[in-house]
Amino acid sequence: MSILNPLEVYTQAHPEEVLVVTAQVQGEREIVLIFRGFSSSLTRPTAFDPDIPILDDTATIETIDRIASPYNTDNPQYIERGLTLEQMQVLMGGRG
Repeated sequence: MSILNPLEVYTQAHPEEVLVVTAQVQGEREIVLIFRGFSSSLTRPTAFDPDIPILDDTATIETIDRIASPYNTDNPQYIERGLTLEQMQVLMGGRG
């Protein structure tokens, strides 16, 4: 199971939100966008197979931004910025 799974489930229940996750994977920065249960890497190609996790087990989530949907790259409407995984877990009711 990917560490993103609980966040994907959250966005299925909250389609009015987009999550932007910043993580470290083996010393490299990774940015992932999550919307309606699907994750997509913004820093490298995303596999077509949804069973291939975008972030592996070595990944560490640094911050999570909650953005209002629809996501406008030119003018994102932030709900909250810079959340930790622990803060997001509280929002999710302790899941994750």
